[in-house]
Amino acid sequence: MSYRVLFVTAEYAPLAKTGGLADVSTALTRFLHRRGDDVRVFVPLYRRIAEQRLELVPVEFLQGLEVRLGAHVYPYRVLTGIAPGSDLALYFVDCPALYDRPGVYSSDADEHRRFLALTRVALDCAQRMGFAPHILHCNDWHTAFGPLLLKTAYAWDRLFAATRSVLTIHNIGYQGVFGAEHAAELGLGAGDALLHQDDLRAGRINSMLHGVLYADLVTTVSPTYAREICTPEYSLGLDPFLRARADHLVGILNGVDYDEWDPRHDPYLPVHFDADDRAGKAELKRRLLAQLRLDAGPATLLFGLVSRLVAQKGIDLLPPVLPDLLSGHDCALVALGSGEPGYEEFLASLQRAFPGRVVFHRGYSEELAHWIEASCDAFLMPSLYEPCGLNQMYSLRYGTVPLVRRTGGLADSVAPYSPAHGSGTGIVFEHFDPAGLRWAMEAALALWREPAHWQRLVLNGMAQDFSWERQGALYIDEYRRLAGPG
Repeated sequence: MSYRVLFVTAEYAPLAKTGGLADVSTALTRFLHRRGDDVRVFVPLYRRIAEQRLELVPVEFLQGLEVRLGAHVYPYRVLTGIAPGSDLALYFVDCPALYDRPGVYSSDADEHRRFLALTRVALDCAQRMGFAPHILHCNDWHTAFGPLLLKTAYAWDRLFAATRSVLTIHNIGYQGVFGAEHAAELGLGAGDALLHQDDLRAGRINSMLHGVLYADLVTTVSPTYAREICTPEYSLGLDPFLRARADHLVGILNGVDYDEWDPRHDPYLPVHFDADDRAGKAELKRRLLAQLRLDAGPATLLFGLVSRLVAQKGIDLLPPVLPDLLSGHDCALVALGSGEPGYEEFLASLQRAFPGRVVFHRGYSEELAHWIEASCDAFLMPSLYEPCGLNQMYSLRYGTVPLVRRTGGLADSVAPYSPAHGSGTGIVFEHFDPAGLRWAMEAALALWREPAHWQRLVLNGMAQDFSWERQGALYIDEYRRLAGPG
């Protein structure tokens, strides 16, 4: 019961990553490959990937090609290489005119064409390979036109006669809206009539919307987020269309790649530990405090934060709460991230105001991210919204208590701790306001002072299993429902 899957994504960890899309693309395709599915992954050959000097080999029959988007013609070729940490072959679209740029994304006028090209190239290459996928799996706005293209520009080709389309929404906050004057670049022909006509009259085309309208199945990365995006508060205008397709919408919580995130064998850590022997965690905390020159000891509650510094992540709640908390309690903070300048400056100013109590590392470091998860006592995720989130699940495995707001995947993966029953895996607050965060952090401090409760909470978390062997099986169930037994 194996499937042929054409998987198209703008990100793939660790080669090109800005968020959870990369992690999920990597972990899900590795899972599919391990179980014997024939998964062909197409990803752009960004400059940052080319600079990593991977062993890439030209695909002999995919050289000297071009993709036409309206009046624009882009030469390209396809290279293949093995995904780091796996034996899965990836297909890299080498098109310097579109992908030889400093970052994964840009604010350039042709941003929509960069990913229209990726989607068209993946389908064109499937034709040249003679690869008839059971499933075309598209991800976020970048490749959301894939389902509509199957029904229009590629409808003539019997190769795709049995292909069913899946769109996974990793974050509905980014929808890929561009001007209606670019409609011809889609290459839909008579299929232009299937474009959302009200949007066209308003002068815009919404990529994500068309994926929602035409995918055979729309998935999101947690059950709660699937419900949330059917409401005006969370959908950024797409809720009527999602409600209309409720029978074709499902939420599947992301899994965790425990090959990468496990304190028993984490390659970034010099000391390892597990639920039965957590002495290594205490030693890692001691070393991190010494390395960062924090004026704290074993009795100090060490909070960690690893985040993009954007409004979605709830950073607005920190300024009204953290200064008072740091002044009045025996606690410290290690923060890692980058994003909006105002948020970066707040954390930098917090470090200046509380030397020895706060360390802020601007940017990203995979090594430091692992150290924070392993060494801290509690982890902050006060998100405004969170489609799934992975750090809270990493935290649970590392015995680091997640402190989260009840939204999206955070609600699905962290159960509030009950001192009366000794049940629950984290500290959960309801309302998105400073009072909610203050309550949660003070609750953490109170539990920290009761070692029996804190130990129970930690052990509950470390017993959780969010492996892709469990979560990936849910995708297989959906593939089976769409395409049959394989």
